[in-house]
Amino acid sequence: MTKKISHIILFITLPLTLLSCTNDVLNKNISSGPIPEANVEYNYTTEELEVTDLINEYRASIGLNALEKINYVSVKSEEHNNYMISNNVVNHDDFVARSEDIIKTLGVIKVSENIAYNYKTPQAAFNAWLASPEHKKNITGDYTNFGISITKNPINGRNYYTNIFVKY
Repeated sequence: MTKKISHIILFITLPLTLLSCTNDVLNKNISSGPIPEANVEYNYTTEELEVTDLINEYRASIGLNALEKINYVSVKSEEHNNYMISNNVVNHDDFVARSEDIIKTLGVIKVSENIAYNYKTPQAAFNAWLASPEHKKNITGDYTNFGISITKNPINGRNYYTNIFVKY
């Protein structure tokens, strides 16, 4: 009886194990890089490049890899800043839709986001992110790339920051 049960368990688990390994291989083969619509232009400001440097210098100081910018993710960051300005809010509204779009378009496997508002300098926003455990977790997370946008509200002159992290 015990031998029969062992054979049944083996019969059920072996195909499932093989199937899961196959899916991992297939997923890696499907993602052959960004699809053409992801090839967009983004002109980084001095302040955005400063945030990039601050994040990468901090990551290097704790033994982590530098993150490469992806224009498409910076465009998505800018879209979110524009949404926040238009709606006079500071939040992560539509993060799920934004991250699903990035996953679908770029083939990444992980997405997270930091936002900040009304910091006059990139250093001040960066310091605030590091002081927040959740924001710091994104900065020090297992990511490969990111996008950054800093957008000034034309009415009140305050800066909106969106920084989206992704992993291939």
